[in-house]
Amino acid sequence: MSEAVATLIRSLHTRKNRERKGLTLAEGVRLVEEVLAAGIPVKAAVISPALEATPRGAALSAALVVKTARLERLEDRALAGLASTEHPQGVIAVIEPNTWRLEQLPTSLLTPHSSRSVVLLLDAVQDPGNVGTAVRTAWALGAAGVVALPGTAELTNPKVLRGAMGATFRLPCVAAAPEEFFAWLADRKGELWAAAAGGESLSLLTPHSSRLTAVAVGNEGAGLSPAVEAAAARKVSIPMRPGAESLNVGVAAGILLYELLHDR
Repeated sequence: MSEAVATLIRSLHTRKNRERKGLTLAEGVRLVEEVLAAGIPVKAAVISPALEATPRGAALSAALVVKTARLERLEDRALAGLASTEHPQGVIAVIEPNTWRLEQLPTSLLTPHSSRSVVLLLDAVQDPGNVGTAVRTAWALGAAGVVALPGTAELTNPKVLRGAMGATFRLPCVAAAPEEFFAWLADRKGELWAAAAGGESLSLLTPHSSRLTAVAVGNEGAGLSPAVEAAAARKVSIPMRPGAESLNVGVAAGILLYELLHDR
């Protein structure tokens, strides 16, 4: 393998280089399949005999031959040395992820179950696994998009991509400053709901309207920032049994989105 490709892959293990180059890494058969299915550009890829040992892997290898001009082969151990996962499954791809803007978020996206367009707002959600889970859930439930405020794990972090399992390639996911997002929401006459202890119980909410709504979930330990709490038109909470302190932020986001995106 050329040292240039190895150096590129190693460099993309850091956020600074991912942001500077506009590239990131996808590892594993399922995620790279999702990359190709979504039409995400593959700038380079390395594969090992482990990939081609199964019919599914062989099919992926053949697809990569067509999709990238820089496909190189490595021994399994050498490829594992470049990977950030314990089981990279014989494939690492250097990809150019989508760059989304707030203006690209649909504000009238309706689903078979809902007359409401909902955006998920992540306020300093730090764990990449939680961010990936939230994005994957938002895509599955029909949200219009995800917005990440400062302090949230980078949306193109390889761990976020793995947790989202391809959802970030299809769902608009935008990093924005709070004031930028609040202005965007106000311009579209949208409403911000904040998940907070002591808020209105989701089980008591009135039937949904067609208004654009953003629902915010906060940092795993500190909760929502003062700026988001102050901007919220409504605070909501998830009913829980006595003694239950809190939910994982990814789980909470899923429950909130389900409630908001299913008309009653």
